[in-house]
Amino acid sequence: MSLGLAATGTGALSACGSSTDLEASSTAPVDRSDVDHSLWVSNWPLYIDVSAPNPRRHPTVDAFQRATGIRVRYTEDVNSNEQFFAMVRDALQAGGSTGRDLFVLTDWMAARMIRYGWIQAIEPTAVPNKVNVVDFLTAPSFDPRREYSLPWQAGMTGIAYNADVTAPVRDVDSLLTRKELRGRVTVLSEMRDTMGLIMLQQGIDPAQFTGDQWSRAIASLTDAVDSHQIKSVTGNEYARQLARGDIAAAIAWSGDVIQLQYRHPNIKFVVPEAGGMLWADNMLIPAGSQHRSNAEAWMNWYYRPDIAARLAAYVRYICPVVGAQEAMARVDPTLVDQPLIFPSPDQRQQLSIFMALNDDQEQQYAADFAAAQNG
Repeated sequence: MSLGLAATGTGALSACGSSTDLEASSTAPVDRSDVDHSLWVSNWPLYIDVSAPNPRRHPTVDAFQRATGIRVRYTEDVNSNEQFFAMVRDALQAGGSTGRDLFVLTDWMAARMIRYGWIQAIEPTAVPNKVNVVDFLTAPSFDPRREYSLPWQAGMTGIAYNADVTAPVRDVDSLLTRKELRGRVTVLSEMRDTMGLIMLQQGIDPAQFTGDQWSRAIASLTDAVDSHQIKSVTGNEYARQLARGDIAAAIAWSGDVIQLQYRHPNIKFVVPEAGGMLWADNMLIPAGSQHRSNAEAWMNWYYRPDIAARLAAYVRYICPVVGAQEAMARVDPTLVDQPLIFPSPDQRQQLSIFMALNDDQEQQYAADFAAAQNG
């Protein structure tokens, strides 16, 4: 999830039907990679390196094309998880092609698509650099052996505040109740991030919680909306508001903040004392793609530590590739010890991953979250 965009968690899930209804055809497509050296990649905007003299060029993509002979069509058309899901759903459900050979989606949407049978398995021998996945991202609950997905980038959800307009904000209770922050706070429209932080503050484990615990956390959000403590529920637009001082503090994504800090050094990011959330955006090969081997070559390329370091130096999210931190010394030495790109083991222990939801839970919790936003 990159600067300027939101991954919404409140889409109209009721239109999606059950997982059985949405299962794709089991017929495997023919891989034409050996005769058709092309690849269509869909990703979030501002989520890849850009050439300074020509913003339409991506140096790591250009190098991939030269090294492999594969022609890449790179599009930035993943504007939210639900919006992209709606765009490709019919083709995938019918067992057809979306045209795309690889796309990047957040954990929970990757889980949904894998559950529906819409994603091709990765051939392990085709991606030998897969061994470079950092240990804390090797076994997500939705893909415990990383058979179908590889992280593109990861990130932390915590609290950001503008030190020019407020004293430090280090816990969610302060964010939701401190009087001087009333009407100057935003929270994220991504349900798992906002509710994950609220649950952590209440001593609830976001990785394993009950319906009653969920209701208690939703009540806290509803109270903060009703009292006008929260100004709005937003996507990444909070970043611009924070930089301008229109808001004082926000539930925020780490990558947004590190990008903001280059022009606004007084924007601070903290993992709350009770803990923060960890998420990843994942590379997936859709079931209808006829260029699986080309997509696997792309995955293998971006899991080279030197390439991963070049990408991380631009996007500034958590790098998922072992060896990239050492390689960063040759790319940008100032970023080698940047904890928002290379968090320490102690920092990672402060982070939680939201519980995997089934379709019924996802529908109910999304409805609860939408209702809480309306007070």
